[in-house]
Amino acid sequence: MRFNSIRTKLIVFMLIATIVPIVTTMIVTYSYTTKSMKERALEDTQNLLYQGQRNLTAVLEELNIGSLNVYSDAELYRQLQTGLADFQTDSRVFAALSYMKSSVPEVHQVYLYASLGKRATIVTNVAGAKRASDIAPFSDLDAYVGSGESVSLQPTHMSHTYGFSSLQPQQPSEMVFTLHRRIERIPSTEKLGYVSMDVKLSLLTGIVGQLYDPREEELYVIDNNGYVVFTDNELLLGKPLTAAWYNGALTSGEEESGHFEQGGALFVYERVQASVAGWTIVKRIPTSYLIREANQAAAINLMLLALSLAVIVAATIIVSLRITAPVKQLVRYMNQVQAGNLNVPIQPSGNDEIGLVVVRFRGMMDTINNLILREYKLELANKTNQLRALQAQINPHFLNNTIQIIGTLALELGVPRIYALLSALARMMRYSMDNEASTITLRDELAHLKAYVELQKERYENRFEFRVDVDEALLDAEMPKMILQPVIENYFKHGMDKAAKDGVLLLRAQAREDGLIAILVENNGAAIPEKRLSELRQELAGIHYLKGAQGAAPRGQEARSGVETEGISHSLKLAQDGAEPKIGLNNVLTRMKMVYGDEAQLEVRNMEPKGVRITLTIKRTIEERGTNDEGADRG
Repeated sequence: MRFNSIRTKLIVFMLIATIVPIVTTMIVTYSYTTKSMKERALEDTQNLLYQGQRNLTAVLEELNIGSLNVYSDAELYRQLQTGLADFQTDSRVFAALSYMKSSVPEVHQVYLYASLGKRATIVTNVAGAKRASDIAPFSDLDAYVGSGESVSLQPTHMSHTYGFSSLQPQQPSEMVFTLHRRIERIPSTEKLGYVSMDVKLSLLTGIVGQLYDPREEELYVIDNNGYVVFTDNELLLGKPLTAAWYNGALTSGEEESGHFEQGGALFVYERVQASVAGWTIVKRIPTSYLIREANQAAAINLMLLALSLAVIVAATIIVSLRITAPVKQLVRYMNQVQAGNLNVPIQPSGNDEIGLVVVRFRGMMDTINNLILREYKLELANKTNQLRALQAQINPHFLNNTIQIIGTLALELGVPRIYALLSALARMMRYSMDNEASTITLRDELAHLKAYVELQKERYENRFEFRVDVDEALLDAEMPKMILQPVIENYFKHGMDKAAKDGVLLLRAQAREDGLIAILVENNGAAIPEKRLSELRQELAGIHYLKGAQGAAPRGQEARSGVETEGISHSLKLAQDGAEPKIGLNNVLTRMKMVYGDEAQLEVRNMEPKGVRITLTIKRTIEERGTNDEGADRG
């Protein structure tokens, strides 16, 4: 079966049109279902762990309160302070330890050590009470409550004999966790002894065993040092947890509860709020267990998809066979048209959709012939426009030659001022008509400005002074053509006081350390109103560099006819008081950004007590010149 045949394409299209919606629906449904299941399981698990930590907190607080009986029992506390040992004190110690052992369920044994007299006493379930004198305290006590906190919880371990070898075999070892408390002489911190309470791990099993399903899920109780207090894996009990998921929020201890996903499982944790333990309950739920129902639904959907595909393929093949013959006839017509016979006699094969396609094909060929004719006419019109553009270039040259003739006549008649003004205007026109390059040197731009200012001085009867302060090293720096004239022209249009005779127009150029050039144009004319200044700044801020603009045309062939035409228009209308064509600062900044990108900047601000300063920032590039053209010296 060829891929380019209509039969194959029809089958493929029908399969895609069917599979894509069904698969998309399956994916969306599966994603939504799994997300919903995860959210529901997360919410239920968080509620369950919260209740579990409340229960665990209550038990640990009871254990803490039970250990404080050494302070609340006055006789026991007095014996620890005095170190007396007799039959009555031993009986009192046994009663107190028995009470502490019964205060919390599942207490395995209680150990008491009195520093005065170096006496140790232990009360167990089976062996009863054991006593010893002149012995050192149990070695693990210094590691947990020897210094620092007075109370600490030792993670899960096999129960100790605390130095009483006679406890076994009557009192077999069990998995326990231990609360150790250092007994102090109140209100000082003098150490009177220790009390330790071993609690069977079955106490935790009864509390946290209801928080998870051991067949599919895992639950951990971890202390603040990373040791495992409870888990199903007995090999991990009492050892530091080295699993990859035990990091981040779990080890930081910043959040009281939370969850995260890692290694194909959802982890939910809740911190125990007890004062004696910094434990954390962590529940691990495999993702496959969470979304097992969604996976079952996906399997059923796949079975239905396979059945649907079998039906669709069979129906598509039958339909394609019925429409293949007329389509092949249409292909033969197209082959004749491709050979150049546009007048091939095409007979409709019927009134169905294929017949309509044949008729439309005939109409399409007519349309193609019309488009070919229209394209030919457009090409002729384009050549005509090019001819007119070439002819239009004659007019500025003719005007420039005429100005030179008038200037020569002014010299012959003894009017050198008119000749000077006409020469300035001629220089401006030659500068505007130079289309060889859109970027020139600062020297050439200043020469153009001097000619322009000379005309303005004649117009305003020398009512202003023009100063130029440019470093000699910057005169050969390249810049876009005709960007300074519109800036200076703003002074004559908006800022100059026509009645005053002390106008000052200053142009400075400074090289910056970052490789840029700052060109400042200052005047002492009227300031820009704050509202208009704010609007102008917003307009300038909205001008951005369009990527690719610099590479759109070769260097020196940018679109510049509009700006140059406006420059000539300004030069010819210097004696008029009417509205001038708008070049504007927006036009200047736009052309600067086309050349320099986002490095180009234009800033406008008012000066005190009056005047306006316009700062242009361009990139510094120096043109290699064999000889210096007519330029601008320091003014």
